[in-house]
Parts: sequence; structure tokens; C-alpha cells
Amino acid sequence: MVKISRLLRNSAAGAAGIFSGLILYSKFKGRPESHPIPPFFTHKKHYIFAHRGGMALRPELTKLAFDTAQDYEVDGFETDVRVTRDEQLIVFHDAEVDRTTNGSGKVSEHRLDEIQRLDAGYHFKDINNDTPYRNHPDAKVMTFDELLETYPEMLINVDLKDHPDSMEGQIAPELIYESIVSHNAQNRVLVTSFYQEQIRRFNEISLGTVAIGASEEEVTVGLTKFFTGLGNMFEVQANTFQMPTTYHNIPLTSQRLISWLNSRNIVPGYYGVNSIDLMSDLFNKGVHTVVTDRPDLAFQYRQNQVQK
Repeated sequence: MVKISRLLRNSAAGAAGIFSGLILYSKFKGRPESHPIPPFFTHKKHYIFAHRGGMALRPELTKLAFDTAQDYEVDGFETDVRVTRDEQLIVFHDAEVDRTTNGSGKVSEHRLDEIQRLDAGYHFKDINNDTPYRNHPDAKVMTFDELLETYPEMLINVDLKDHPDSMEGQIAPELIYESIVSHNAQNRVLVTSFYQEQIRRFNEISLGTVAIGASEEEVTVGLTKFFTGLGNMFEVQANTFQMPTTYHNIPLTSQRLISWLNSRNIVPGYYGVNSIDLMSDLFNKGVHTVVTDRPDLAFQYRQNQVQK
């Protein structure tokens, strides 16, 4: 037992020494080279994106939602895509159609024509618990091609949702790149994914011509190094971090963190920003992009800025 205790103490001391050495090395080590900021982020800032088209106001990811968000003068849409059974790329969040439509089953089990016959406004409820958008002609699932064609002036933040090991996930990066190029939309689309493998695949195909967001893994590694004093050792791959404002009660909106991101040409973005005060606070700290469920707040925030 004494030998084990001594071994543990020695191991802890050794680990502490290594960690201290890493921090010291980080302070004197030159930063890894930062990527240039891609054209997607060089439009007039700050960006306010409607999350799933503004899911608090209209049925998510439908033309009805996107039209409403555009009327509120947002800068772009935060969207998701999945691949259908006949290998079509649709603007859809869940793996199954049950939650948002009157259909059932997996997206990957349905053809495009079957999905586009579904009522994507069926389950949406307003503040009075009514379902005002059932059978609405614009409460339909769109293809990604249709999204780019219908809103040629809007910025699009798109998340590849299919798992990289699935057949749909394996073909999604190439499908979306082909769609982006065919619409000459390289400078107005940002491609993200929860999965690092999907970001890697897409970037290999696009050769860096389209902006990419960090996967959850890359964000976690970057934040861990920042909070442990090893920020100079972080070698970023993505162009932007999109984060919640808190994670397990840890605030992620400090001026120090935002300044570090900007210093590394990692464009700081936050989602779940559903108050004007929070929007204002984040933009004042140097945040570039916020994503909100409430596009009406984007309009109100901008109106307030004009009146100042």
C-alpha cells in the first residue's frame, strides 16, 4: 500500500510537472498559423441567422419559415440536410419524419416525392396551442437545391446530419458540394457537422473553397486547450466555432475567450440567442454571428441600433 501511494504521488507530481512545462512552452511557442477568413464571413457584419428558418415562429425548415425570416431581414438561415432513399439532399433536421410531419419512418427510407407530399406544418403549435399551418401550401420540405435557388441573396449555414458511417452520410459531402458549385454559392454557404469525419470529407472535396465550421470534437479540443492555458498549441482546422452560451453551467461568452477566437481567425458564433440583450452583449464583445429561433428579434435589434 505504501509503495502504491508513493507511486501515485510520484505519478501526480510527474503529471503536474509535464502540465506546467506545457503551459510554459505554450506561452513562448509561436501560435500555429491561422487560416485566412473566407469570403463567407466578409459580408457586412454582424450576422443574425434564423435557426431552422425561425422555428419559434413557423414550422421549421419550410418555405413558410424561410419566407418569414427573410421578411424580418435576417442575414441568413441555419439549416440541416439529410439524404433520402433516392439520394436527394433535403432540408431536414431529424433522422425520422415523425416529429415535424404527418408521416412516419426514417428519411432514408422515403423517396423525395414521398417526403414532399408530407405536411411539415402538421405538428407546429402557436402560442395559443393551435395548429394554424396544417395543410399550408408552403409548409413543405424543400431540397437543398430549392433553398439555394429560392433565396439567392441569403447566407446559408448548413449542417450535415447523417452519420458518417451510413450510406447517406458517405455521399452527403459530395452531394452538397455539387449543389453549392452548381449554384455558384461557394461564397455564401458555410458547411458544418457534429461529426469531424464529415467536415474532413467535405474539405477534401471542396479543397478549402467553401467555409467550414468546427465539429463538436474540434470545439471541445480548442476550448479545453484555451481554458487550460494551452491555447497557443491549438491548431485550428475550421473557420468558425459555433457554440452554446453555456455548457454544463460553464459560461462560454467571456471577453477573453471571444478575443482569443478572433485573434486566431476563428470566427466566434453562438446559437440559442433568443433575447435582444444577449444579442447586444455578444456583438459588443466581438462576436460575429448569432443564431436565433426568433427572427423577429433580429429585426427589433436592428431597429434599436438604427435609433441609437
